Amino acid sequence: MKPKYYAPQGGHPGQEQLLTDRAVFTDAYAVIPRGTMRDIVTSFLPFWEQTRLWVISRPLSGFAETFSQYIMEVQPGGGSDRPETDPRAEAVLFVVEGHATLNIAGEAHQLRPGGYAYLPPASAWTLHNHGSGTLRFHWIRKAYEAVDGLDLPDVLILNENDITPTPMPGTDGKWATTRFVDPADLRHDMHVTVVTFEPGAVIPFLETHVMEHGLYVLEGKAVYRLNNDWVEVEAGDYMWLRAFCPQACYAGGPGRFRYLLYKDVNRHMPLGPAGLPGGTR
Repeated sequence: MKPKYYAPQGGHPGQEQLLTDRAVFTDAYAVIPRGTMRDIVTSFLPFWEQTRLWVISRPLSGFAETFSQYIMEVQPGGGSDRPETDPRAEAVLFVVEGHATLNIAGEAHQLRPGGYAYLPPASAWTLHNHGSGTLRFHWIRKAYEAVDGLDLPDVLILNENDITPTPMPGTDGKWATTRFVDPADLRHDMHVTVVTFEPGAVIPFLETHVMEHGLYVLEGKAVYRLNNDWVEVEAGDYMWLRAFCPQACYAGGPGRFRYLLYKDVNRHMPLGPAGLPGGTR
């Protein structure tokens, strides 16, 4: 089955629309529905031409603190020769619409929908839209946590359509994860995966763990348990979970439910606030 990738289109609703929506921000999680991603809430970045973006997560003290996530929208002819201004930042790019030309250290790569790129910190990369249609992609950024004795991860250029998903044990393939990075590779301090549920599949317990999450729904709809609440979500919605927020899921159908998932992994916990003795972030 060919994957689908929802991408926001912007615009504005008419004056006749009700104000009530599903957006919610709590001390444990946030839900940003696709209907909130309008023209009026876009942002812009230095050194990016013919480009706007939706910032759907950013580090906030007392909430999720490890990452930021953007949905980038690049018009034909747009892009950047200096996309990243923070030398500490590693990145994952995931294309949901259009074609991107990603140049890394002089080598060009073409990314199409489902295309994934991992870029270690201080990578010499540029990105442009040389196509005739709008390019939309997720850009997940994290300050890399280096460990003495571990090399930086390698650049990775992949496409989810070329990867066989890994089924969760005991689910008969109804719940599966498309992994772009070997989980045993401890050089990586974050994982970005695609999680797929067939209709009727569930997360059958309340996951409660230290990893922060960003979940962007690529396809389908489901009911998601977030802390004490069951929340309906659909393609284009985004969920942002702080550490230890209980979560579960029921994918009711009629089609598959799929989301792009971020989590932080493979590092010691800081033993003090950032900037103070013992703090590492």
